[in-house]
This record gives sequence, structure tokens and C-alpha cells, in this order.
Amino acid sequence: MTGGTRRRPRAARRSTVAAIALMVGGAGLIAVNTYASASETNETNQSGTTRLAAGAAGSTVDCPEVADSLPELSEKALAGVSDELAAMDTQVTDAYQRLTRMGTAPGAGEKVKGEVLDPLEKSRAESIGRITDSIGKSTGERPSGLDDLAACEVRTAPGGTTGNGSGDTGADGKDSGDKGSGDQGTGGDGGTPPAAGGENGNGPEATDFVDIRTVRPNVNRAPEARSGASRGSFSVDCGVNENKNYNTDNVIVAPGVTNGAHHTHDYVGNQDVNAFSNNDTFAAAGTSCDKKGDKSSYYWPVMRVQDGTQEFDQNNDGGGKEGNVGKILTAKQAEIKYVGSPTSKVVGMPKFLRIITGDAKAFTNGTANANAHFSCTGFEDKVQLTDKYPICPKGSDVVRSFAFQSCWDGQNTDSANHRSHVAFADANGNCAGGFKAIPQLTMRLVYSVPTPVIANGQVKNAYAVDGFPEQLHKPINDHDDFISVMDQNLMNQVVDCLNKGRNCGAGTPPENGNGAGKGDDDGGKGNGESDDKGGQGDNDDKGDNGDNGDNGKGDTGNGGATEAPAKGGTPNGQDEAKGSGGSGDEAVKSGGTAGADAPRTESTVASKAQRAQSGANPGTSASPSAVSRPEGGEDQEPAGSVNPAPQAEGSQGSLAETGSQLWPAAAGALMLCAGLVVLLRSRRHTARR
Repeated sequence: MTGGTRRRPRAARRSTVAAIALMVGGAGLIAVNTYASASETNETNQSGTTRLAAGAAGSTVDCPEVADSLPELSEKALAGVSDELAAMDTQVTDAYQRLTRMGTAPGAGEKVKGEVLDPLEKSRAESIGRITDSIGKSTGERPSGLDDLAACEVRTAPGGTTGNGSGDTGADGKDSGDKGSGDQGTGGDGGTPPAAGGENGNGPEATDFVDIRTVRPNVNRAPEARSGASRGSFSVDCGVNENKNYNTDNVIVAPGVTNGAHHTHDYVGNQDVNAFSNNDTFAAAGTSCDKKGDKSSYYWPVMRVQDGTQEFDQNNDGGGKEGNVGKILTAKQAEIKYVGSPTSKVVGMPKFLRIITGDAKAFTNGTANANAHFSCTGFEDKVQLTDKYPICPKGSDVVRSFAFQSCWDGQNTDSANHRSHVAFADANGNCAGGFKAIPQLTMRLVYSVPTPVIANGQVKNAYAVDGFPEQLHKPINDHDDFISVMDQNLMNQVVDCLNKGRNCGAGTPPENGNGAGKGDDDGGKGNGESDDKGGQGDNDDKGDNGDNGDNGKGDTGNGGATEAPAKGGTPNGQDEAKGSGGSGDEAVKSGGTAGADAPRTESTVASKAQRAQSGANPGTSASPSAVSRPEGGEDQEPAGSVNPAPQAEGSQGSLAETGSQLWPAAAGALMLCAGLVVLLRSRRHTARR
């Protein structure tokens, strides 16, 4: 043997090899995780539509609403102004789509400003200039202050951290009725928006859903009827859009503009409604309503389930190209009913009266004009949601309901902002400021919706109503549109029926004081009593009296015609009979009261009748909010193995979700450190020898 040669001990060699293997493996895991994260910024979904960049997925473009600041205009001036307003909607949509292609790398705020906000402000300023010129020519006086509405900002959806922007904190971004960014903030440099969720990356997200069984009752009682009230109701049956009459126009807000809505509408009633329709074409059109004297147009955004289905509009404007994706659901029921006033007689609606209820841009505009209502069959008289989509228990269907403005200025069929010619009654049911009570239109849409599944802060199989892409499919944006095209004879019948306290129209049996309503599960029997006489209760009782879990049996319920609801209350006449049941989950299934072991969420849904709105100017209020408040016992899991995430303020996703995304990098870092430790220990051991 050569005396100068020493071989390292076998154990030391093994330790060195193990250390190197750990270090190489750890570095590999870190690299793979980094590559995967980078790849997500331009992920393509199954339908072939490019999703939002991960860095921008929780952000949206927020612009002041110009239409709300316009003076009253002549019909000629309004046409030109409407064109510019529609163009501004397109400008915002285009800016939002540019935003979604950007990430949040250092300096992204400057890039957003230069490539999104500055060009948007310039194009809006040009449109506002043309609006100002048009109004000046029409009225002889140029409006002031419109120029200040050109600038927009980027907002981060709730749950993201705020960048350079700021705003007063209020309820869901509102403080004393003024629109502020609040929790939502305005994303600037360093802002980290959460993933917006949804099949196309622009919502809805997990926190937009809530198990309805966890929500405390929040429905306010309608004002008590006074002497001289119009207590009747008049129902019309116009179908559920079985013939699939769709388009993405909005003839009220954007006449003459193709794709003026940027989302798809269901149409029932008048069968010739598009961007280029007018009063003459409305009058000449056919109708899907059972009463052929009703050529009114009733239309609303479609509801979709985001299940990967490629609909007919997957590659169209207003459809997949603007983030409205998935299978369009047709309502199983579309109940349309006119009700009276709790304080006075009503006068007929003028022909061609236009009314919009709700706000398609409430997420960015604030909740002053929001009027969305979601519930589940069997829960409607207890819970109405405005800023959440309900997850309904097994055997219960999703319900969208609308109660339109019931006061009219007595002169105009439309207005510049499409709102000021009609108004809601005040908290006592009175029309203020010289407005007249008209038949209040109420609508109830019932859907069979596959149950969304929420896990790790993400929602799968989500459903949502269509909307402008920058509104992120929030439920608060739900809205409904109406153009009255009844012939005078039928309108007279409606007024007479309401003022005499009778229940008339589609599905209403003879007023013999007794009758049976049809339950959803072919179960419940509803005995109705009219307020004035022992007549049949309003036929809308037919929807929910039969709900009783899986077996379709329902207990007898009493449901008479109720007074017109305040905005925010339960639509007229939807008094569900409560089934009998035990405690906890079984009681909920049968329509009874949940036991103490069911988690509950307190949701504040203030009736807008209590917000005392006067004439042309709707009042403001804090946005509804829901805060999870479990009450003892273990959480009860909804039917279909759904366990929605708590709706905590300012949070989105979860630690579990974060861990599932970062574990490869974390494991790699641990392996790398372990390798270094083993290598150092091996070298020291060798040195001591």
C-alpha cells in the first residue's frame, strides 16, 4: 500500500451522495413549482378560451356612471347620447380585457396606467365631449361636471391586498352612500388580487356563494294595507322562453347598438325585441303571453352553470368572448304578476313605459340601485339574498325574484338615466313627490341548478347570471327589464282587478273561497284567503307548498294574497307552507326549522322601502353583507357534500388552498436545507478523522 493514500470512510461517502441527491431534488421541485406558477398566467381552459392572467384575475375596471348625471333630454338628443353611452360601455370592456392580460410584476402599476387607464380616460373624455355637445345643441345649455367623470381606476375584488390606491372603508366599499373602494381598494404597484374564479377567470368565486340554511331570516314585512288600498293581483303566463329567444342587445339603454348589453338576455312576451326595435315594431309583434293583448317585453340576463359546455355563443360577443360561458339554464317557472298598492288605488301604466329594476353594474357603481333577490324554494318567506348566490338543499330550487318600481311621474315613459321617471314607494307604501301608484310588476324565476361544490377556497360547477365582463359575475348585478305594451282594454282589466281586491289572470281559479295550489313536488295543498273576501289565494302559492325533502309530500299551507312588497322584501304572494319535521337537517328538508346544530349566517338585507326613496332619486344604503356565525355543535354539511367557506371579510381562498399551491416549493426548500446540513455534518465527521 502507498502510505500517502487515504480513502474516505464508506459512511461519509454515502452521506455526501445523499446530501447531493437531496439538494438536487429540492432544487428541482422549486424549479418545477416556479415554472408551473409562471405557466398559469396564460392558462387556457377546456373550451379554448384564454383565462385571465393570474396576476390580474381579481381586479376590475371601475368607472363613474355618466348616465346618472345626465339632465332630462328630448327623444332626439337621447338617441345620440345613448350611442355614446353604449360606446363607453365597450371602452370599459376593452380596457378590462387588456387588464386581464397583465400580471402584477414590479412596475405593473405603471404599465396598467399607461396601457389601460390612460387610453380609457382619453376615449371616455372624447365620448363625454360629444355627449356635452349634443345636450348643448338640444337644450341650449352645456351641462357642467361631466368632464370629471372620464377618469377610471383599477379595483381589487374583496380578498386582495390593496396596492397604491386607497378609499374610505364602508360596507362592501360604500361609506354613507358614497362609492368608495373600502376593502376592495384600488390595485396599484404591489397589489395582489386573488383569483376571481369561474370557468373563464372572471367569476363567480367561492365567497359569492352561501348555504341558505346558514342564513338568518331577513325578510321584512310589507306595509299594512290601509283603507282604499288596491289589494288585488293579476297574473300573466308568457312562458319560460322555451323557443330560446336570445340576444345581447339592450333596446332600453342602448337602442340601435348591437351587443349593447354585453351579455345574453332571455325574452318572453313580445317576440320582436332587439337593438333596432321601436314602439311601432313592438305594437306589430307577436307575443308568447297567454293574453294576446299583452305584447309587453319581459327580459332578464340568462343564468348559466359553468360546467364546460360550449354554448351557441361561446365565440360570440356578449357570450364566451366576454366571459359569459357555460350552459344556459331555462327557468322551470317564470311567474309574472302585477300587484296593487297598500295605500291607494292604482292608475294604468302608459303604453311603452320602460322600467329597469336593479343595476347591471352594481359591483362597481355601488348598491344605490341594486335590487337583486336570490333564494331557494321553501325559504323565500324567510331569506332573500342580494350579494350571494344561494346553495340550496336537496329538493329545493334556486329562485330569482324582482319587484319593480311602482310609482310613476305621470308624464314620461322613459328618462335620460332610465330611472327618474319611476320610483319605489316609501317605507309606508306611499308614492312621493307627485308620483302616481301604478300596478307593480313582480317576477319569480325558478331554476333547477346543479349544486356548486366548494373546496379549498374554490368553487366548481358554479352558476351565475350573465353580466358585463368587468362586473365579475357578482350576484349583486342581477337586474330585470320591462317595456309595457298592453292594449288599453287589458290594462283596464288589470287596474280594475287590483283596485277591487280580486285575484285575476293566468292560473287563477274561480273565487269560491277555497282551492288547492300545486306544490313543486306534487305535494302541498294551499288554501287561500283573499284580504277582502274568502277567495282563492293568489296562485303564486303553488310553487313551494309541496316541498318536503325527497318524498314530495307537503303539509297544508295557508297563503292569501299579500300586499305589494317593498323593494327588498318578498315578492307578492309567495307565502310558502312550512312542512313538519324534526330538528337539524331533516327539518330543513321538510320545510321546518333547522335544529340548533345547523350553522347559521346572519345576513342583513334591509328593505329598500325602509330607505325612504323620494320621487326620482332613490336613496342609498349600505350593501348587504353576510358574516358567518356558527351556533354550537358541529357544522352541518349541506346536501350534496357541499361545505361553503366562511364569508369572512377581506379574505379569499384559505391556508389549505395556499398550501396546495406552494407545497412543491416548500418541500424543495426543506430538501435543499436538509442536503446542506447532511453535507456539512459529513465534512466535519471526515475532518475529525
